[in-house]
Amino acid sequence: MQTPLADRIRPTTIDEVAGQRHLLAEGKILRKIIESGDIPNLIFYGPSGVGKTTVAKIIASQTGKKLCYLNATTASTADIKEIIGEIGTMEASSGILLYLDEIQYFNKKQQQILLSYIENGDITLIASTTENPYFYVYNAILSRSTVFEFKTLSSEDIAALLKRAIKILSEEYGKEIGANDDSINKIARAAAGDVRRSLNMLELCIMLTINEDNVEVSDEIVEQILDGNSVRYDREGDAHYDIVSAYQKSMRGSDPDAAVYYLARLLAAGDLPSACRRLLVCANEDVGLAYPQIIPIVKAAVDTAMSVGLPEARIPLANAVVLVATAPKSNSVYEAINTAMGDVERGIGGDIPRHLQNKHFDGEDAEIKGQHYLYPHSFSMHYVNQQYLPDNIKDKKYYKFGDNKNEQSFKAYWDKIKK
Repeated sequence: MQTPLADRIRPTTIDEVAGQRHLLAEGKILRKIIESGDIPNLIFYGPSGVGKTTVAKIIASQTGKKLCYLNATTASTADIKEIIGEIGTMEASSGILLYLDEIQYFNKKQQQILLSYIENGDITLIASTTENPYFYVYNAILSRSTVFEFKTLSSEDIAALLKRAIKILSEEYGKEIGANDDSINKIARAAAGDVRRSLNMLELCIMLTINEDNVEVSDEIVEQILDGNSVRYDREGDAHYDIVSAYQKSMRGSDPDAAVYYLARLLAAGDLPSACRRLLVCANEDVGLAYPQIIPIVKAAVDTAMSVGLPEARIPLANAVVLVATAPKSNSVYEAINTAMGDVERGIGGDIPRHLQNKHFDGEDAEIKGQHYLYPHSFSMHYVNQQYLPDNIKDKKYYKFGDNKNEQSFKAYWDKIKK
């Protein structure tokens, strides 16, 4: 079986790589690292089809290290241990370079297994991810790696690559393959920055005409290939992440028209999970206590959408999206939990106050006998003033009432009781 065109014309040198000039042009930092031959742990972040794997393979070919490849979507802990078992062997005497594709699918334990070997240099890690590594990669690995963002290729970059591919295909088929600039540019634009997708489309165009005497990638053939298929490219192509971001930011920014438009883009691409996930996040993060009833409403809409599937799912989701976009907004709880999580991660806090502990007896060393917990329901208005936070942060304020009507009514209620 013939290998895909994307693999047959894969660049073998940095100068052949399409796009990514901000990383690979003369004098740019990633190029300097590659040319030095001293490769640190690297994380390549960006959408699919923009050259992450290609650059990783070029680096591997220049290091002299044994190249191991894992795809985190299918790799197991046993696969990791098998690679670790090769450390120090004759075959891996110069070390191991592990290319880990889609690292975001490795759980924390799997990433932790690699950590000590990355730290002592037995394994050099080059990981790629289509998700933001600062959210999905274990912090200890992240802190020991250099992150480079690969960006969407321009249609001009892809058009140049398509012309190179046509020359290679002409040699393979032993006949001249013609293609005018308009046809090439249409394919380049429809691919939405994804090199692999553009090459697959080109190859399909040629396969449909290769038995003819004069092989021509005509506008008519290109239109047939693109008809009904171009919208799906957004789902996993480079623009997908921008659309998802714009979708949530439009709801947060209270623009129902933009929010519904980006919802339509996601659904046209068949990406129901992303549409539902971001909607749930936005209801909690951006509306929150300004309208807390919205959370079960949105959850019900999402459950309905997932039950009925597309195309009917568009209706409950559109209802929920417009509701979130037009609802009052508050991120007070979002800010509170982020601040609290920050303190916990930095080790700020201390022992839980004695009267809150789950203890019902005192040791001989206890200076004060008895737990002395005050049960709020035994007091007027079900409230009594007592300390809940540890001593060294007892006066810390994480939650601040938002300025919306709902939270201000809560504030007025508690101001009255606590005074």
